Order: sequence, then C-alpha cells, then structure tokens
Amino acid sequence: MTPYKHLDRSIAGKTLLVTGAASGMGRATAHLFAREGANVMATDMNGEGVQVVAEEIRAAGFENVQAMALDVSDHDALKASVEATVKAFGGLDILINNAGFARLAHPSEDAYEDIWHASVNVMLTAHQRLIRAALPHLMKTETGGRIVNIASTEGLGATPGNGPYVAAKHGVIGLTRAMAVDLGRDGVTCNAICPGPIETGINASIPDDHKVIYAKRRVPLRRYGIPEEVANITLSLCLPAASYLNGAIIPVDGGMSIKNA
Repeated sequence: MTPYKHLDRSIAGKTLLVTGAASGMGRATAHLFAREGANVMATDMNGEGVQVVAEEIRAAGFENVQAMALDVSDHDALKASVEATVKAFGGLDILINNAGFARLAHPSEDAYEDIWHASVNVMLTAHQRLIRAALPHLMKTETGGRIVNIASTEGLGATPGNGPYVAAKHGVIGLTRAMAVDLGRDGVTCNAICPGPIETGINASIPDDHKVIYAKRRVPLRRYGIPEEVANITLSLCLPAASYLNGAIIPVDGGMSIKNA
C-alpha cells in the first residue's frame, strides 16, 4: 500500500505581492498572509493608505511586510512592483490580483466609454501584465507558483447599469482559465475567487437597511460577508498543499450564485 504523503499547509517564508491592499479584501489579505508567516508586499494606488496597512501589521507584531504605491494601469509601474518585491524579499511565490473599482453607467450615457476603458484596463489588462511580469519568478518556486485573481459574482451574471465592471470580471474568469492551461506545465496554478456581497468600500454608500433587505432576499446565509472571509479562501488556494487545484472559479458569496429565487 502506498504510504500517506503529507502535504505542506504552511505559507511561512513564501513571498506575496497583492494589489489593492489599502482597504477591503486586499487589506484583509495582507494582514492574514503576514500573520501566517509570508513576506508581504502590499500595493495600492492609495500610497498613504497602504502604508497605514503596513504599519497596522507591524504594530500587531509582524515585521515581514512592505508597502508601495502602485497604479496598476501603469505598465512600467507593474514591472517595478515585481522588481521591488524580489529585491526586498529575494523572490516571489504568490501573486494576488485584487485591485479594482466600480462605477455604474447605462450604455446610453456618454461616460460609459471612459468607464469601459478604465474598467478593462484596471481589472483585466493589468492582471495579465502583472502575471507576465511575475512569471519568471513564480516559475522558480519549489512548491509551485500561485496566482489568485479576484473576480466577482458579476463575472458569473450581470447587474443592470454595471456593464463595464461585468465585462471586465467575465474577462478575469476567462483569463484565469487561459493562464491555468498555459502555465500548468510550468508548475504555476491560476485560480479565481468570485466574491459576492462583501462589506467593502465599493458598497459603503449603500444604506445598511438596504443591505439587510438585499441579503435576506438574495443570500442563503442572509448577510453580507466580510473581507476576512474572502482572504481566508484566498489563503487556501495558495497553500503548497493546493498543488492540484488549477483553473477553479470559486464563488465566496454565501450561496447567492446558486439560489434561483
């Protein structure tokens, strides 16, 4: 009988680059991975905000974190963020594409065109550019490089007035599957998470009572999720033991995407 093979469930000593880390799910991811012993390069367009997150992590007793401002729509800046991560920590094992934004517009509005281009640039083009910049380093990882793209349940369906975001997130799912196929032979896995209604800055303007009504009507768990719940699923995908999970599209939505009515 073949003996049981132990698979490592620790990311201690691994190095992570995460975008959009000044708030929400990116911030929770930076906190969690640092607490689990990973080296964290936290990036965000909000340079001051992401430095605050790094200070929070250090104040909690974890020194294995650095932060830098990053506009993911800037191709050269993406390359520089990878270089800075490798220079700071000696390598790069895990990439999490989390940066994003949401702006509503109807197709009949003049603003739709600008929002479309910005959405695709920030939430799709930047993903593939950062993956490609990081790839030489991810391929060197002994236990296999990990890529996690943060998509959305909007990548599984559509909400009125949210066309550019919906299209970009559908694209993220397609990109994830394509990268999983292309990079698998190099020992690099690529998976995506589709968060549903999560308490983040994107929906901060929605009144709390409206959120309660929505959650009770649409979500089997009858509540919004919190960023830390998404971050913990992200962590699971990055474990050395998750070596055979590739090309998965995982909703983290309290069951919303499977509910018919």
